[in-house]
Amino acid sequence: MLIYTAIPLSAIGGILALASRGMPFSISAGVGFIALFGVAVLNGIVLIAEFNRQKEQGVKDLHRIVIMGGKIRLRPVLMTAFVASFGFLPMALSSGEGAEVQRPLATVVIGGLMVAIFLTLYVLPILYILFEKVIPKRKRSHLTAMIFILISFQISQAQQTISLKEAIDLSIQNNLDLKGEKLNVDRLQKLKGAAWNVQQANFGFEYGQINSSYNDNRFFISQGLKFPKVYTAQKYLAEADWKHGLLVSTLKEHELKQNVIRVYYEMVYLTEKQKILLATDSLFLNFLNKARQRLDKGEANVLEKTMAEMQYGQIQLQKQELQSDFKNVQFHLQWLLNSEALVVPENGQFKREIPVRQDSSILMGHTILLGLKGQKDISRAKVKLEQTKNLPDLLLGYNDISMLGTGADDKFYGDRKSRFRSFQLGLGIPIFYKAQNAVSDAEKIGLLVSENEFEARKRELETKYKQAWEQLDKSILAINYYENTALNNADTILKTAGLQLQNGEINYLEWVMLVNQATSIQSQYIDAIKNLNSHIIEIESFINH
Repeated sequence: MLIYTAIPLSAIGGILALASRGMPFSISAGVGFIALFGVAVLNGIVLIAEFNRQKEQGVKDLHRIVIMGGKIRLRPVLMTAFVASFGFLPMALSSGEGAEVQRPLATVVIGGLMVAIFLTLYVLPILYILFEKVIPKRKRSHLTAMIFILISFQISQAQQTISLKEAIDLSIQNNLDLKGEKLNVDRLQKLKGAAWNVQQANFGFEYGQINSSYNDNRFFISQGLKFPKVYTAQKYLAEADWKHGLLVSTLKEHELKQNVIRVYYEMVYLTEKQKILLATDSLFLNFLNKARQRLDKGEANVLEKTMAEMQYGQIQLQKQELQSDFKNVQFHLQWLLNSEALVVPENGQFKREIPVRQDSSILMGHTILLGLKGQKDISRAKVKLEQTKNLPDLLLGYNDISMLGTGADDKFYGDRKSRFRSFQLGLGIPIFYKAQNAVSDAEKIGLLVSENEFEARKRELETKYKQAWEQLDKSILAINYYENTALNNADTILKTAGLQLQNGEINYLEWVMLVNQATSIQSQYIDAIKNLNSHIIEIESFINH
């Protein structure tokens, strides 16, 4: 805290230097402030480290500590500041190319370091003496903890609280994977119009000696067509693809909801664990303070204080690990929501309501099974389509031709206005059909594969559904035990242990064991609720499809 006081006063020097030269704040000046803060903090570290070294060597007088420390570290502090200032001086006075970028940066550093020297050599020792006199050593960590708690509270206030429903709605609205599936559904819907993909019509013109030595001309048009059943089969396949795409999109949305619910309740779980740790932290902090007081008065030995410090340190480590786990889960939820802001769950009920038990017949409407059923429809449509490809193709044509000279009726035609017309009808019959039959047989096997996968997945879901209910029943028994017996016993242990320690009926080791046992029960209850919620969420994934 003392070291970081260098930042505001050095910033004042940088601002005054800019104002004295009539320069506005700019990006270059901002970079200069960053460099300035680094040098100012470095000087503070050098001086405070020397003060602490003098104190560790046995010097008790604070005034002597700061005077000796100031003398010893005067040259390093001045060298650090003046070397940086002289190094930036050419930039501050430059007028060539790039000077508009160099001058603000150098001005901030030079002006700020001049003020930072005054702070480091005069103000910082005064603050050090006040800090040592006013705040006892054992309370400094408490003060630091309070400051960090305040900072953490401000950070948590800046984070956006969100309800479960809001998180689900936001994920459905923003999730990129789900957007891709919905776009694929639109693509498949457009492809339904491609089922009647009639071949291109052929238009042609001929000129020359077609019928005789005279030059005639002929106009013709022809159109090839698949057998009508082929187009019907293609339409059926496109419809099946589109319906399957809808089911896949619905399944993705369902999976996204379940993932959001799981991650959301994981954050709630970590929040509840943090509450227990904070309560335990308060207990052992009070115990640590009492142990230190008892040691100062000679009423306890160093073992009691050491034990208290070890317990308190373990709790701090657990809090840090829990905070890291919370951040990881928070980042996971941020990814699911595709949100720029970090969110935290709003305060609400931790334990989810137990769903109504239903038999496994409800699974027939599950999105996964419906998707597999849609896959069977696609395979069936492919079989039908490949079978229709053995049907003959159709060919329709029309011709319009002139004929100069004597015709078959022994009549002479000397005018091209006399034209003759004909129609054409043809069939394209597949002679080499073995290859197409092989494709049809392969698609039939594909249909059998789809049917087999449907049955296998159906049995798997039924088994998992029954197992989830069994696990839920076991979790309910555990929750009932904790709520009806264990939690009351834990509260009784905490209250009684505190009173007995205060009355001298138990020693500190017995108190630590009792407190750890009680807090362990509370923590196990939170773990049991987590397991209960996990099983409920899994069952709801089968029911709410």
